[in-house]
Amino acid sequence: MPSYWQLLLLILPVFVLIGLGAVMRHVKWLNAEADASLLKLVVSFLYPCLIFENVLGNAALRVPGNLVLAPLVGFATIAMGIYLAYYAGRAIGLTQGEGLRTFSFSTGIYNYGYIPLPLMVALWGNDSVGVLLVHNVGAEAAIWTVGILMLAGLSLREGWRKLINAPVIALVAAVLGNTLDLGRYLPSVATNVIHLSAACAIPLGLLLIGATLMEYLGRPRELFDKRVTLTSSLLRLGVLPVLFLLIAKFLPCSDDLKRVIIVQAAMPAGILPLVIAKHYGGRPLTAVQVVIGTTVLGLFLIPLWLRIGLQWVGV
Repeated sequence: MPSYWQLLLLILPVFVLIGLGAVMRHVKWLNAEADASLLKLVVSFLYPCLIFENVLGNAALRVPGNLVLAPLVGFATIAMGIYLAYYAGRAIGLTQGEGLRTFSFSTGIYNYGYIPLPLMVALWGNDSVGVLLVHNVGAEAAIWTVGILMLAGLSLREGWRKLINAPVIALVAAVLGNTLDLGRYLPSVATNVIHLSAACAIPLGLLLIGATLMEYLGRPRELFDKRVTLTSSLLRLGVLPVLFLLIAKFLPCSDDLKRVIIVQAAMPAGILPLVIAKHYGGRPLTAVQVVIGTTVLGLFLIPLWLRIGLQWVGV
C-alpha cells in the first residue's frame, strides 16, 4: 500500500498545475477573454477524446454492475452531500438570500474529474478510469437536477436538458462501442489523434482552474469566512469521507467501483460551482470560500483519506 508521502507526491503535480494556471493569469499569459473558448475546447473536444480512450476496449465496463451501479453512486453521493450541506448551513445561521443555497451546492459537489483522473491512472491504470467516467455521468445528472433545483429553483426538465452535452454523448457512444468491441476497427490514425488530444484534457483543464481562482486571490481577506469555510471543510473533508467509505466498504460492487468511491471520498469541493453559481444568481464569493478552503486543506488530507480508505476497504 502506498505511504502518505507517496500519495502526496501523486497529487502534487495536480496542485502545481493549478498554481501555474494562477501564475499564468497573473502575468497575463492566460487572459480572461480566452477562458470561454478554452473551456469549450476542453469540454467539447478534449474531454470526449479522454472518454473514448479510456472506455473503448475497457474490460471493466463490460461488467453490467459497473454500468448500472457506478452512475447511481455518482448521483446519490452528490445529492447526499448537497442536502447534508443544506441542513448544516441552516444550523450555522445561513439563510436563503445570504448564501445558504450556494453553500449547499458548492459543499455538496466534490471534484469528481480533474483531480481523481490522474490519481486513478497512477494507482490502478485505465480500467478504473473508465469506471470513474461512467460514475461521473451520475454525478453530472445530480448537479443539473438536484443541484440546480437547490441553487436556482429550475424545473427538472430544464435541468435534464443540460445533460445533452458532448461528454455524455461521447460516453454513450464509447460504452456502446466497447460493448460491441468496435474499438478494434478504428484505424491507427484515429486512435493516435484521440490519444494525443486526450493527453491535453487534464493539464489544460487544471490550468484553467488555477486561472479562474486567480480572479479571487487578489482579495485575500474575502477568501475566508469563519462559518462558511470551517463548516464546509468539516463536511467535505470530515463527515462526507466517512459516509463515502462506509458505502465503499459495504456496497456489493466491483473493486473498480470501490476504488472510485475511495478516491471521491478524499476529494475537496469541485470548481464547477464557481461558474454555475455566477450564472444562476447564486453568491460566487460563498462558492469561492468553500472551494479555496477545501482545496487548500485537501492538499494535506487527500493522501490521508486515500490511505485510510484503501486500508479499511481492502482494495
